[in-house]
Amino acid sequence: MQTTNTTNKFELEKFQAMAEEWWDPNGKFKPLHMLNPTRLNYIVDQICVEFGKDNRNKEPFNGLRILDIGCGGGLLTEPMRRLGAEVVGVDAVEKNIKVAKIHSEESGLIIDYRVGTTSSLLEQGERFDVILNMEVIEHVNEPSIYAEECFNLLRPNGVMVCSTINRNLKSYILLIIGAEYILRWLPRGTHDWKKFITPKELEEIFNSVAFSCIDKKGFVFNPLSWDWSLSSKDLSANFVMTCKRIS
Repeated sequence: MQTTNTTNKFELEKFQAMAEEWWDPNGKFKPLHMLNPTRLNYIVDQICVEFGKDNRNKEPFNGLRILDIGCGGGLLTEPMRRLGAEVVGVDAVEKNIKVAKIHSEESGLIIDYRVGTTSSLLEQGERFDVILNMEVIEHVNEPSIYAEECFNLLRPNGVMVCSTINRNLKSYILLIIGAEYILRWLPRGTHDWKKFITPKELEEIFNSVAFSCIDKKGFVFNPLSWDWSLSSKDLSANFVMTCKRIS
């Protein structure tokens, strides 16, 4: 979870209350556990293409420095480390970082976990080849400022993968009414529909800070097979965008 002057206390408290359930596949983060294989495959493919890496190698991301913003309990941070990258996981919720540290130690993984934000990383002079910005931007108050901070954290030709939720009637029905009220996958109030961002809006935000958007896909849930897949055409609910810092 990311917080600076771009977020509010209410958003922080929501995730703090759920922190200890990060690694429970049937707990409050069940939707993320279900989505994780699909988004992980997308991330790996994008990084391999942009940096000329071969994911058939044992540690294809060796030599890359990756930042996982709003890392939570480390659901994406740990796979990045297993793929050979030097990884920093940052989250503003201290309980999330404690959970992530314990789990990574139990898994025998060396990961640099920190309580912090994009602002604090900039103050420390940090730079990265890749930024994972997954399900964070819809929780910030100033997406443009946040995007600029992410841009400044990337090295020239660095890549950012950002996923969020489209703002339309479908997303309201599926993710607010369905996930929070009917299926109760998430506590009520986890998402604020008004803060969801359309693909066009997100691309405009990134273009305004000199990102070049190089790919976008939708994450589509199939209620019959009960799984997720990628779509080049359907960005109507969850979607992901890859951007590049062109120096």
